[in-house]
Amino acid sequence: MGILSAAARAVVRGADRMSRWTSKRGPRTHYKGRGAKGTGVRGRDGAFVQMPAMVPELLVPTLTGFRLRPYVNYRAPAGDEPPLTAERLFRDTAAPAIEKDFRDGTLDPVRLDKYGFEPAQEGKLFQLYPKNFPR
Repeated sequence: MGILSAAARAVVRGADRMSRWTSKRGPRTHYKGRGAKGTGVRGRDGAFVQMPAMVPELLVPTLTGFRLRPYVNYRAPAGDEPPLTAERLFRDTAAPAIEKDFRDGTLDPVRLDKYGFEPAQEGKLFQLYPKNFPR
């Protein structure tokens, strides 16, 4: 957005809407903070009471003898493996078992859950069929 259009927008909509939202602009109880979770509650007398259950516990593994470094150089060569696609994932995981059962004559189209397919999409966060297909 250009400077001229921003100035015109500020004049039309009001200059106070264009300024940053800070804790001084909100109600008396508004505390903007920086996105950190609270580690306690305010008591009756207004004092802060820290609750041990709300304090985050950081579990840091010991990396003694660990070969890899935490930094990857930007000049590192790109990987030679092609990106993972749905077709390649199917070919690598479910296709060999389906082909083997087809050759043996034990393939049952009703029992596809044996190969990792889900029979129904009820209860799933993202249902695959038919709601999420574009019309």
